[in-house]
Amino acid sequence: MPGPERSDQRYCLAMPNSSVSGVNAGARVRALRAVRGHSLRAFADMLGVSPATLSHIETGKVRLSVDRLERIAELLGTTVEGVLTDRTDAMDAPAPRRRRGDMSLPPAGWRDYPPLELDPVLTAALAEFVRAGYHGTSVRDIARAAGLSVSGLYHYHSSKQDMLQSILYLTMSDLLERSSAARDEGSDPVERFTLLVEHLVLWHTYRRTLGFVGASEMRSLEPRNRHEIAAMRIAQQRMVEREVEAAVHLGRFTTLHPHEATRAVVTMCVAIPSWYQVDGPLSPEQIAAQYIEFALDVMRPQV
Repeated sequence: MPGPERSDQRYCLAMPNSSVSGVNAGARVRALRAVRGHSLRAFADMLGVSPATLSHIETGKVRLSVDRLERIAELLGTTVEGVLTDRTDAMDAPAPRRRRGDMSLPPAGWRDYPPLELDPVLTAALAEFVRAGYHGTSVRDIARAAGLSVSGLYHYHSSKQDMLQSILYLTMSDLLERSSAARDEGSDPVERFTLLVEHLVLWHTYRRTLGFVGASEMRSLEPRNRHEIAAMRIAQQRMVEREVEAAVHLGRFTTLHPHEATRAVVTMCVAIPSWYQVDGPLSPEQIAAQYIEFALDVMRPQV
């Protein structure tokens, strides 16, 4: 049951259809989200709300608490002032990630994995990071693999750190978009959970190089960059947790430790790139079917 409403300005910065400093806060959120390249569904998952709730926030139909506003500003790489004011620098500030080489969901859907297409520098950087690790790779190594001079490489990305953060951002964006699409096909929490497990297995097999670097090189990110990628990873984890919690609430899953069980299932899927081989005995789809069985066993479904 919600507590009594507080009337101070800090608690409620944006009433429905109202504005702050002459600018509708919801419209600013929508504009900044678009500039940063986040889809409504992907950003809603990062924020931990439904797409409908985020849409209501952006159209000014629901109140925007200061805590949520601070979280939105953090995810958008700006400040609360940057969201609430009409300063152009908040819009024009570089996005937390480069958009070059961005991936989008194939028309065939989340189970379809066409060949990975990144810009030449990210393609080379990804291969070198897999081969030698981030710290074992030099900018000259990447330039050589890309067939570019070092100066030519800098026309694409400003530093090796920028290349890593771009790869990990693209990794998590693709993972979250496909996760949302897989989840949305389910009609109940158990079905949504199994679809999410299927998706995680398929992604970590078909996109194993991205998954391998994503799991092994988080520690190589600078603090600000690490914080954003960590927020996206938490959004992915929470997406699965919400379905498990709902299934437990309905009595469909009987695990006594839903949070830990979810973490075990997700970790099991994330580890796939460390052992999966394209020429192995099982296809990604066969592995996904096995992992769905393993995951359901962990959740102890009601018989």
